[in-house]
Amino acid sequence: MSYIFIPNRLYRMPTHFGPSQGPRQGEAGRTFACVHSHQTTTYSVSFLTERRQLDALLPPGFETAGEPVVTLEAGYITQIEWLAGRGYNILGVQWPARFTGARDVAEGPFLAVLWENLADPIMTGREELGYAKIYGELPEPRVLDGVAHIQAGWLGFTFFEMKVWDLQPLPPAEAAPAPAGAPGVLRGVLHYKYIPKTEEWGAADVAYATLTPEGNSQRVVQEAWAGAGWAQFRRARWEDLPTQSHIVNALAGLEIKEFRGATLVKSYGSKDLSDQRILR
Repeated sequence: MSYIFIPNRLYRMPTHFGPSQGPRQGEAGRTFACVHSHQTTTYSVSFLTERRQLDALLPPGFETAGEPVVTLEAGYITQIEWLAGRGYNILGVQWPARFTGARDVAEGPFLAVLWENLADPIMTGREELGYAKIYGELPEPRVLDGVAHIQAGWLGFTFFEMKVWDLQPLPPAEAAPAPAGAPGVLRGVLHYKYIPKTEEWGAADVAYATLTPEGNSQRVVQEAWAGAGWAQFRRARWEDLPTQSHIVNALAGLEIKEFRGATLVKSYGSKDLSDQRILR
């Protein structure tokens, strides 16, 4: 006799061994409060670019909102509860966008791609939430004489470099100012979930926008600094990055008109992202 799916429990492949475990469902179905989980150090650098270049990278229903400023964030996360105290590192690329659908209007940073150096958060974030996550080698920052050197690579090929320096302390409240939202407009991090359809290559099984709503987070900023920064993506041959060269080269092709500064933020706490929703 084959197995049956337990109602109201989360599954992902392989389903044959029972409900899955991850950030939104632990052993025996328990959840995680994320109050002290996620000790995070985040470096960011922003730059002004051409709006038309960003619009060309947006999926249906999206447009660039406000100034075309790209923010590159490298995060180093430890003491994650759903990983039993382990951690992983991330590198994200985002810019301000607006989604207009038949029902919903939403604004916030559009997360175009998020590299992570561990398979578990990649799988759970892609399948369950619609985050555009892929694998990358993300070593810890190297800091010398007040300059933080950050790199990202894939199987030995370094495709990204970032430097942050001249950091000056900021009041924690200034680290992440909350923009005012218009009435009826949802706010949060914007994503586009896409899963190809088996057998019908080129067709989608799933294709829709998703939103990580603002709020409902246990995140507390402990310390914050602002300073200067520089970053660049390195163009790659297909032989260098056989599955990612089109991504890296598109980002390397963005015009950098001017850099808009850098930040370093240390925080703790998070949320399990179970409030993720589909935008229609």
